[in-house]
Amino acid sequence: MTTGKRLFHYALDFKKMIIVALVMLTISVVTDLVGPFVAKNVIDQHILGIESVWYETSKGDKTVEFNGKYYKREKYVRKNDDKGEHIQILQVGATFVSIHQKLDFDGKRRFTGDKVIIKKGDNSVSYPAEVISGSQILKFYQPEISGILQLLALYFGLLIVSAIFQFGQRFILQKTANRIIQKMREDVFNHIQRLPIQYFDNLPAGKVVARITNDTEAIRELYVTVLATFFTSAINITGIYVALFILNAKLAAICLLLLPILYLWMIIYRKFASKYNRIIRSRNSDINAMINESIQGMSIIQAFGREKETTSDFEKLNREQFTYQNKLLSLNALTSHNLVGILRNLIFVAFIWYFGAQSLLPANVISLGMLYAFVDYINRLFEPVQGIVNQLANLEQALIAGERVFKLMDEPGENVSEERIPRIKGNVRFEHVSFGYKDREYVLKNINFEAKKGETIALVGHTGSGKSSIMNLLFRFYDSQKGKIVIDGKDIESIPRQTVRQHMGIVLQDPYLFTGTIASNVSLNDPLITREKVEKALKDVGADKVFSHLEKGYYEPVIEKGSTLSSGQRQLISFARALAFNPAILILDEATSSIDTETEAVIQEAMDVLKKGRTTFIIAHRLSTIRNADQILVLDRGVIVERGSHDELMSKEGMYYQMYQLQKGA
Repeated sequence: MTTGKRLFHYALDFKKMIIVALVMLTISVVTDLVGPFVAKNVIDQHILGIESVWYETSKGDKTVEFNGKYYKREKYVRKNDDKGEHIQILQVGATFVSIHQKLDFDGKRRFTGDKVIIKKGDNSVSYPAEVISGSQILKFYQPEISGILQLLALYFGLLIVSAIFQFGQRFILQKTANRIIQKMREDVFNHIQRLPIQYFDNLPAGKVVARITNDTEAIRELYVTVLATFFTSAINITGIYVALFILNAKLAAICLLLLPILYLWMIIYRKFASKYNRIIRSRNSDINAMINESIQGMSIIQAFGREKETTSDFEKLNREQFTYQNKLLSLNALTSHNLVGILRNLIFVAFIWYFGAQSLLPANVISLGMLYAFVDYINRLFEPVQGIVNQLANLEQALIAGERVFKLMDEPGENVSEERIPRIKGNVRFEHVSFGYKDREYVLKNINFEAKKGETIALVGHTGSGKSSIMNLLFRFYDSQKGKIVIDGKDIESIPRQTVRQHMGIVLQDPYLFTGTIASNVSLNDPLITREKVEKALKDVGADKVFSHLEKGYYEPVIEKGSTLSSGQRQLISFARALAFNPAILILDEATSSIDTETEAVIQEAMDVLKKGRTTFIIAHRLSTIRNADQILVLDRGVIVERGSHDELMSKEGMYYQMYQLQKGA
């Protein structure tokens, strides 16, 4: 499905609101487009209406006294009125004259002495005429005042109705657009939580953030501004063409040439704009990623004096984005104002040519009101055209942004299972497990071991030996390529990830804390973790001794990543978090490596409480912390080279013995 269709499907979720907005928009456009028709009637029927034929009649409503007689416009004469002689009033320059016969045709007028000469093409005719004074002309206008006022009242009434519905449709469309983007952002955020961990190994966090924030904001502009403008413009253009066909079908047909020209121009524009926008959005993501990385590593950048090099790398990305922004700016400058100017001139040339040719024919009379209406509608025609052209840049940005967002949403995610199983016992067995982060590059090779309920298994080895990879497989952050992992006799891959993780807890080497309080970081706002459970978990790990000096105790605010707390305090909170969720299997991934000696002593006192009734896996560099482990697995390059208790391994004087002696300084 194309990006445009997917964006359309998102809009369909709120189709009722959009339909209401479009109905209001249609009413607004129709009431607005009636204006030139009203103006045409004011000009032709009332302001220039006195140039029609006037019949002598008896004194009455809408009659005008002239030369001792009463006259009424032909328009107002009823069938039962007595009609006498007739006159016709003509305006020649600033002078008004009367003649006593109807015009054969109208054209260029000239008044000489007592005659009016009218010339059109090769035809010319003269009529005896009498000059009418200014005060008398005002009397002839008197019957038109009420009609003019009524039409003006109608005109302003239509403007008010148009303004009300215009406001309504804008409000509803923008509200709908915000709702669409709200739903899209929720969908994207929900989806990234379903993505496997390996996806984030290859994509910087800044790029993901850019797609959820910047790209969805560009899409919001599509619904708020671009589509609103396109809808408004389409209805306006349709209404204007209908009005033009009512006034003059031939000229309206000429104006139809505007549409294929506009369509062709849009195709040419999109060809180049899509390329530039794709690069701009990509560079924007790169910039976000670099800013995020620089902020995270600012201490390292400043400590090693890498400010200049980091700035240089940033300027390179910024310069590339600037270059393509300028290219897009040049393209927009060429295709916006210039396009509309060219099209407007073409239409006006056709307009002048058509009316100029028509005016040469004696049989054709073109009223001033008709000319006004045409000029007004043609000017109005280019307002929506200008709107469409000006929004092409935003349209292209939104489509590219949508393409990037949907690419993220198309990444295969994991189904979130609501299935719950009874608490597992914690018997874990690895059977001939081999695993690699890349195909055929195994970091674990034929791993076999068993951990029984309540046992503590320690994993030791040099960096890169595969210790953390075993934990990643056990937690199902990744799945093995060969062999299987069995928990309580069931293959772990036959159990949904969320279901098995419900009974597992983990404490990482570098614990992550969220913005909130110490207590909220323990419970993670899980309603099942009560305040009493939180406080008990913190007390069990000895946190009451460490946090007793804090003003608000366990409800002390924690900012992002817990940067105001020491590494030992963060680790204690992480321990309490794992304990509060009461897992059957507990994983400690080098959990004591960043803790000072005093805090380590506090944690060691709580370890027996933590491990009681749980199968515990400990990855440790400090071998002193695992002396009491039931089984120690020594890994080297993805292979288990030694296994046994501390005393058994020390008696072998193998790899474990050497590592232990090295740490003791022997």
